[in-house]
Amino acid sequence: MLNLSKNGCSVWVASSTEGLLKPTAVALGKFDGVHLGHHRVIQPILPLAKGEETQADGENLQEYSPQNPRNTTQTQERTYSTVVTFDPHPLEFFTGQPRALLTPLDEKVQQLRSLGVEQLVLLPFDKDLSALSPAEFVDKILVQQLQCRRISVGQDFCFGKQRRGTAKDLQLLAARHNIPVTIVSLQTYTDNTPTQEAPISTSLIRHYLESGDIKNANLLLGRSYTLTGVVIQGQQMGRTISFPTANLQLPQDKFIPRQGVYAVRVTIVSKTPDATTPTQIWGVMNIGKRPTVNGSNLSVEVHLFDWSDDLYGQTLAVQLIEFLRPEQKFPSLEALKTQIQLDCTVAREVLTAKC
Repeated sequence: MLNLSKNGCSVWVASSTEGLLKPTAVALGKFDGVHLGHHRVIQPILPLAKGEETQADGENLQEYSPQNPRNTTQTQERTYSTVVTFDPHPLEFFTGQPRALLTPLDEKVQQLRSLGVEQLVLLPFDKDLSALSPAEFVDKILVQQLQCRRISVGQDFCFGKQRRGTAKDLQLLAARHNIPVTIVSLQTYTDNTPTQEAPISTSLIRHYLESGDIKNANLLLGRSYTLTGVVIQGQQMGRTISFPTANLQLPQDKFIPRQGVYAVRVTIVSKTPDATTPTQIWGVMNIGKRPTVNGSNLSVEVHLFDWSDDLYGQTLAVQLIEFLRPEQKFPSLEALKTQIQLDCTVAREVLTAKC
């Protein structure tokens, strides 16, 4: 079991159910993106959502850990908020093709922690798991292994062999074990284009990101879409035109939005804050292959406004605020420099208005 929490005990990430804090209150799903629709599914399993006490035996709940569980048998039974998802993504398992994720593991843990979730279980999605019938999944996974006391799922949740089990089926099967199941209706959203509402979904957010519609993607996420990576050595071409950039190395499974130029807000995650370090820095980011200099590999480069310190080896979290323009090839470096100057001016205006 891998512990990725900040304080060593607030969020436990496990690839099996051994060593988990039990009994559990479980939210089931894929949860890629941890968007606003996912928030609604997770909310019913959180202690405060059910009016449970946030303290037991006089200690904060974050102090519970597998190495030091507390005996709460003399008080109301303590359940642990647990998100249960699958690894790899089921589509990746069935197609054999790697799937880029809106929230790779580290980001998913961060978002779940911010919601108050205590545990994340990554069920190994393999031949054996995919062959379980809906009834077997409930009996073997939820009842026996997770000691589940309540469940929350979205209205469109499907499970078991060939996705035969529906949310209603789960409700009936769990009732045999006196486990209540909350079925959360799909949260819908209407932007300025469609004539009808669409459910908030990971696929819709991916669509918006692919088309450069950052505004709607961020609305559905409930936060700014963020690219987090380590600054690595690049070709340092930006320095030659007075626009140095930080070249980011992103997780291999991170979903990359439309290629082009963005107005961004940047946080230096790995740098110890001090009085001289701004909490957030504005800038412009380019995602693309740099056709003006005959680049061939996709790169993610950020130019930070009013920043001159060395960033090599630092981790940057880059929040996408607005898509400015597609990537294009310019006839010369001077023409590229002129365009970047314009991009910076537009980005400052956008960020001043929105941030």
